[in-house]
Amino acid sequence: MTRPGRDWARFQPGPLAGMTLMHAHFTEHAFERHSHETYSVGVTVSGVQTFHCGGSLHASLRGDVILFNPDEAHDGQRGSQDGFGYAMLYVSRDLLDACRGHEAGLRLAAHFARPVVRDPAMGRALMKAVDAVAQPAESLRAQELVGDVLTRLLQRHGERRPDGTVRGAGAARMARARDYLCTHYAQDVTVDHLAQAVGLSRVHLTRAFTQHHGVPPHVYLNAVRVQRAREAMLAGLPLAEVAVACGFADQSHFSRRFKGSLGLTPAAWLQQMQPRQTGVAPKAGTAP
Repeated sequence: MTRPGRDWARFQPGPLAGMTLMHAHFTEHAFERHSHETYSVGVTVSGVQTFHCGGSLHASLRGDVILFNPDEAHDGQRGSQDGFGYAMLYVSRDLLDACRGHEAGLRLAAHFARPVVRDPAMGRALMKAVDAVAQPAESLRAQELVGDVLTRLLQRHGERRPDGTVRGAGAARMARARDYLCTHYAQDVTVDHLAQAVGLSRVHLTRAFTQHHGVPPHVYLNAVRVQRAREAMLAGLPLAEVAVACGFADQSHFSRRFKGSLGLTPAAWLQQMQPRQTGVAPKAGTAP
């Protein structure tokens, strides 16, 4: 059993492609500013979790629901001496889009309005869904509960947003900038490279990219690298080769950026995501 106050994180694949479950408790670890390609939907189960998001400092207490949209930059650290524990579902855009009710005529919003909501009923419903995802041989039940809770969260806490704050040619340039990072993530990209690729000044590029995509270019690039690294690890590429292939200076740099985003090292994450393939049980202190 994990000792109270000890840092640990446990990942496992969900019952559908595009879904991952994380349970964690952190006292010492602090997340660096990062973002995810997926939606992050979670609930705080103990302590106080604080984080910066959208230019404000937020606090999530026990039972509060955490709602991060894709590419929404945030950090994370304890808000009390006892640290904080939480469960988080990482859900792909396609999976959440399927919960928006198009077939039923609901056409719900595609974004969450606030990163923290105090909604006890939804917190309990989300924990029920999380428990089902964690339970072996309960895939059908887990899928139904997750789909239901995501739909209800969008109904109660979703908002409609404009397609982008940069229109016309500006929007096209920001799309090219994003595509450039997604294509050249293995290189040491500079602001000059990115600005030249889309035909903007360095200062204008950074400001416009942040306004349009919600995160600065370097945060977006790190998210792409971490995501590609996870895909490469699951495909069986050795960690040292993953680091080079995904644009990190070396394995140490890879480990720092990965842990800063996900809370544990690449090796520990891979061990948890492929327990059957590796044949190695998670080490003590890495699971609740």
